[in-house]
Amino acid sequence: MKKFKVLLVGLLLIILSGNVFGQIQFNKKLKKELDSIYFLDQMYRKLIQMNAAKTKTDSLVKVYQIAPEQLSDYILKQSDKTDSLNIIRIAQIIDEYGYPGKSLVGEPTNESAYYVIQHSKLIDKYLPIIKESAIKNELAFHLYAKMLDRHLMYNEKEQVYGTQIKGFIWKNPQTGSKEFKYVLWPVKDPDHLKELRERAGFTQSIDDYLSEMAKFFKTLTNQYYTLQQIKEMQKQL
Repeated sequence: MKKFKVLLVGLLLIILSGNVFGQIQFNKKLKKELDSIYFLDQMYRKLIQMNAAKTKTDSLVKVYQIAPEQLSDYILKQSDKTDSLNIIRIAQIIDEYGYPGKSLVGEPTNESAYYVIQHSKLIDKYLPIIKESAIKNELAFHLYAKMLDRHLMYNEKEQVYGTQIKGFIWKNPQTGSKEFKYVLWPVKDPDHLKELRERAGFTQSIDDYLSEMAKFFKTLTNQYYTLQQIKEMQKQL
């Protein structure tokens, strides 16, 4: 009986140790690198927003030691430079590991590569990989939905989930003057947009989303446009 208990305890220890060693071990080095890449990706976008909103402009001018009128161009150039370097590295990482999802680097680090791709000109190339990662639960599905919408918008097709906003110059028919206007890019099925967004994992309604975005894009409204209407507005120039 004693030998049986010893054997039972031994088996239990083996099982427990197997569970411990069987736990996912993140690639810490890669995780650290991706966290740094994400930080830079977001940093310049926050600076662009701050500059657009005219908040802390004086501080930014002092930090970068440039004239106030040069600040916008400087931040945009630095952002473009960082984006170019980031996408090169992300492409190398994907070639080596596949998409660095949550089982490899954990959350929220698994979003780092996504945002770099989202801000690049290579969405068409990597969209299938992002979709596969979302299906495998390596990345949140709503992020794939955003990239799909951006892909559709860039190809002048209707978006599905209502995540993309576009700005362009148009001729105001009331004043006859040229103005810069932001619009919600045309949605394929606006009547079922609420259900589509919920199924994709969005917790924010389309109206709340547009209200929030209007804080940054002052001319944005909750008006829906068709592709034909957008094309006609652009033709008026």
